[in-house]
Amino acid sequence: MKKISVLFSGKGTNFAHIVNTLHGKGYEVSVALTNNPKAEGIKVAKEAGIPLEIVDSSVFESREAFDTEVVARLRPYDTDLTVLAGFMRILTPIFTEKIRAINLHPSLLPRHKGLHAIQRSYEDTYDEGGVSVHWVTSELDGGEIILQKRILKKGLDAHAYEQTIRTIEKEALVEAIQKVLG
Repeated sequence: MKKISVLFSGKGTNFAHIVNTLHGKGYEVSVALTNNPKAEGIKVAKEAGIPLEIVDSSVFESREAFDTEVVARLRPYDTDLTVLAGFMRILTPIFTEKIRAINLHPSLLPRHKGLHAIQRSYEDTYDEGGVSVHWVTSELDGGEIILQKRILKKGLDAHAYEQTIRTIEKEALVEAIQKVLG
């Protein structure tokens, strides 16, 4: 059984998809961690009986102090992989050099790093959009790409484009976990 930890900041829809698709089927979500004590994904962890760590990022004086606490909270679970699934934090080397992690990003990297990637991807002149799963490094959305899923934008309005991205990102994340952990 491969053990994973999942980090999230918001609704937890990608976290829920991981739980529903992989948990107990060769993979164990050993812990979930959020930086947002009001994140809707907390409910997902509680309903699935997955241990939950809440590390409120707003109470730390620096990114480094926050990352030190996150690493300390994750270490006891000794997971094979950490998955950032909508975890809205820029991580420092304190995290990236100690934790083996992958991240989901809703654009075809290296285009549209950072925030508002779906909107920026939709509005650009490229015919394709998509999602990327990459290794986490201290460079924002800059780690080696594990896999990408592409879609054609033609005929999609902004809402339909975002919905399609939200669908394929769930598939991409599960595929990347399976690819990395076998």
